[in-house]
Amino acid sequence: MTSVTRSTTPSALLGPLQILLSAVAFGGMAIFAKQAYADGVNTGTLLFLRFFVAGILLLPWVLWRGLEWPRGRSLLTLIAMGALGYAGMSTCYFNALHYASAGTVALLLYLFPAIVIVLSRLQGEQLSRSKLLALLLALAGLGTTIGLEWNTSVRGLLLGLGAALIYALYIVAGSGLRQRGHALSGACVVTLSAAACNGMVVVAQGGMQLPHSMAGVQAILLIALLSTLFAIAMFLAGLEKTGATRASLLSTVEPVVTVLLAAVFLHEAITVSQLIGGSLILAAVLVISREGQPVPVVPD
Repeated sequence: MTSVTRSTTPSALLGPLQILLSAVAFGGMAIFAKQAYADGVNTGTLLFLRFFVAGILLLPWVLWRGLEWPRGRSLLTLIAMGALGYAGMSTCYFNALHYASAGTVALLLYLFPAIVIVLSRLQGEQLSRSKLLALLLALAGLGTTIGLEWNTSVRGLLLGLGAALIYALYIVAGSGLRQRGHALSGACVVTLSAAACNGMVVVAQGGMQLPHSMAGVQAILLIALLSTLFAIAMFLAGLEKTGATRASLLSTVEPVVTVLLAAVFLHEAITVSQLIGGSLILAAVLVISREGQPVPVVPD
């Protein structure tokens, strides 16, 4: 006879908590980016400095603590996740903003949970009722919160969808890693790889456009430390405990955080549709968070 139980111990909640902390940190990036743009920084420079500063600050800490580095196939996967995944997703996302509204691009990006579920299902992962319910709630909440403008150009739509697809592939690739080393060393590899890729883009564009004042410098540091270094480390640590599907669904809280922070720091009004949509997204987070992690099956 075989029995299966679900873990409800505090340790089972650590993974979802780490993913939620990552989403909160990522959610603040749009606020800091607007401050950097207002201080004269362009998109290419911002992306390069975001990853470069995070990687350079993280590297000495990893070396000093002697944290385990990923090796072999895991190392190559993390390099690809940084150079192709994070760099590619960011490039598609920020360029899509030139052709579509921020709400449309954000909604398109957060189609990635649906793509993750499809990719995970193709890899044999079972789709539980709670995951399906959470997905439907999250997508409904995102649609209500952000809204979708159907007069968007084809290029904007394709870039937004490209960002979602690349991010979904990033999550699936990360969840499949084994013996990746410490989460911080993995984050270091990802950020430095993304910095190298974006650095080549900056060179090709003719150089950087640096901030004019300390306000821009502070915004870049917040993006690098909070919305990149901390966010990636938390996401990689949580991803290993939750799996690709749960991590992607929990991450849909990010646009809610962005809306709230924009209201506080940028004095943007919160509409009734955003309140309803945010409630749906939080409901999705609650549903998927209550689904415990499977415990190994042990014969009686």
